[in-house]
Amino acid sequence: MKCIRKQCLFVSLIAICSSVIGLGQTIRVDISHPTNSFVPNESLGAGIDRIGAAAAAKYFSEPPSKAVLDAGWQPVTYRQNTELAVEAWHWNPQGTWSDPSGKGYFTGSAEPGPEIIKHSYGYVLPHRGFTRNDGTDTSGFGRMTDGDLNTYWKSNPYLTKHFTGQEDSEHPQWIVIDLATTQSINALRIAWAEPYAKQYLIQYWTGDDAIKLPSKGSWVAFPAGVVSAGKGGTVTHQLSNSPMPVRFLRVWMTEPSNTCDTHGSADIRNCVGYAIREVFIGTTDRNGFHDVARHTPDQDQTTTYCSSIDPWHEPSDLGSTQHEHVGMDLFYRSGYTRGLPAMIPTALLYGTPEDSAAEIAYVEKRGYPISYVELGEEPDGQYTLPEDDAELYLQWARAIHKVDPKLKLGGPVFTGQNEDILSWPDAQGQTSWTRRFLNYLRARGGLRELAFFSFEHYPFEPCKVNWSSLYDEPQLMTHIMQVWRDDGLPADVPMFVTESNITWNSGESSVDIFGALWLADYVGSFFTAGGKGLYYFHYLPLGVHPGCNQSGGTFGMFTTKGNFEVDKPTSQFFSSQLINTEWVQPGDGVHETYAATGDLMDAAGHALITAYAVKRPDGQWSLLVVNRDQENAHKVTIDFSDSGRGKTGFAGPVQLLTFGSTQYKWNPTREGGFPDPDGPVAKSSINASADTVYELPKASMTVIRGSLSHQ
Repeated sequence: MKCIRKQCLFVSLIAICSSVIGLGQTIRVDISHPTNSFVPNESLGAGIDRIGAAAAAKYFSEPPSKAVLDAGWQPVTYRQNTELAVEAWHWNPQGTWSDPSGKGYFTGSAEPGPEIIKHSYGYVLPHRGFTRNDGTDTSGFGRMTDGDLNTYWKSNPYLTKHFTGQEDSEHPQWIVIDLATTQSINALRIAWAEPYAKQYLIQYWTGDDAIKLPSKGSWVAFPAGVVSAGKGGTVTHQLSNSPMPVRFLRVWMTEPSNTCDTHGSADIRNCVGYAIREVFIGTTDRNGFHDVARHTPDQDQTTTYCSSIDPWHEPSDLGSTQHEHVGMDLFYRSGYTRGLPAMIPTALLYGTPEDSAAEIAYVEKRGYPISYVELGEEPDGQYTLPEDDAELYLQWARAIHKVDPKLKLGGPVFTGQNEDILSWPDAQGQTSWTRRFLNYLRARGGLRELAFFSFEHYPFEPCKVNWSSLYDEPQLMTHIMQVWRDDGLPADVPMFVTESNITWNSGESSVDIFGALWLADYVGSFFTAGGKGLYYFHYLPLGVHPGCNQSGGTFGMFTTKGNFEVDKPTSQFFSSQLINTEWVQPGDGVHETYAATGDLMDAAGHALITAYAVKRPDGQWSLLVVNRDQENAHKVTIDFSDSGRGKTGFAGPVQLLTFGSTQYKWNPTREGGFPDPDGPVAKSSINASADTVYELPKASMTVIRGSLSHQ
């Protein structure tokens, strides 16, 4: 179309103004078919994780806090934090050690005793190979650059032929050394322990970051990096004639010696896998070997990573008791589960199948209801290869199903990711972690053992949250769920988000009005896209503490006083209430979700209004509507369309419940902050028709609920 410059400018301004000031603003709900269905007391839950011992004593020694339960979350998931810290979990302090002298592999007692289990703790693994991992641990360190030849890393025995029934080359084990910066390298010295590797490759990485960017490069063997007749001991490998630029070096082990470690030959687990006392990396010349690695028993050592860790330990390896996992009995008896079946975890990466089977047997003997069992915790954060994790999954599934074949098991419990999780390319060049995990299960007839697929959701990077981040949430959730399906997750395997919040390091965004609106968009988009169930994190009050850029924040829904008393609700408490008690009808009724879209955009193309529609079992239609414009209120009409009946709208009494920046404001202080005003939710009702215009206050979420004109 031809137009002079002023005419074009006028047309553009009209388009912008109509989107901003409200010309033709409509929410359209397609009621021709539901997109999903869910049951609130099975699908809208919260998680309880490792907490401070003093807080645990307070929250679990008294009747459950009415304030916590008033948020309306229903089922509970027990989060298993010890795997993030590279620890073995003693879910029951009472049990037996594999070595009669009182050490080795621990199996908790499956028999309930007269005393209930109130506390459980993690045990630091003495054969740890990580300096750093992608979990929460900062106190541990790897044994391969700790400067002590009496300590050693050892791989997980359950990934060897004795337990897998496959050749050891099917599950190569590896270590990676990260020199932090590129160094000139032509030699590696390995002080092997028992069992050692007879066949292995010594490789360097061609890309940028071998750990964080595993698909952006390849591992290449050094000119003299192929070892086919290793004999253990301490051996120095001249890798090339002249030094080469190297940052990441990998030892890829495919055949073990099957000789026994320092714990003796009585247990086969001591005699399989691979073990290394210390690694030295640098150059050789006529003056000898020149090591560039730093050897020290703390986090300042040269960084190492490993494929897996032997869960062998002893009583003296008990970790910090300042934080604890509440005991399984106290968890179930606290009232937080509301008597509903709970999702419980088992240790997998650093546990044994016998111990996990005993845990399930104990819970069932106590008569506690189980909804689902998650196997392991965040294998992607431990850089576990998908084939290794899938193999452990199958071994654990077999052991647990011997106790109860009806239990629904799932995983892999991913860290919060917005894109496909990538791993080093396999022999076919495949880098998708999930696709390879599923392919392994499928190839061994074990896909039926995956009753659900679970992942965590922390969509935003800490300390980089802007208001505009809010616009991204619905697409981030919808996208990552489609990624898992595209990776081969069968359509009949449901998806759960078993831990979730804005980011993995709390800050002011979690306690101001942003946190409430994000939660609404997250919950609404998850169920609309086909999710089965989600769990808010963290259910128990954690109090405000320094987070991103030292701003006050919390993963919980309350500020607290110094004695762990609940003080004031934060924005996510009110958001939780609206979702759990107003948007949905609490209970065991089936809710159907329907696609809803708004047509209000800002000049940058951001959707300012989002809406999520459910048809409740009481026959009412309920919309969760979010006005993400933090500066402007907007007026909208609502059209319900059905291809067989045409358009219709609300008719008769309609309930309106709004929570936004008018009802709540976070006031930061040097000590953390406080909310004022602090609710309540604004409630009103109108007599509506199809032409009714609804006003959405700025930065707010509103539940609009009623019946349609044709009903």
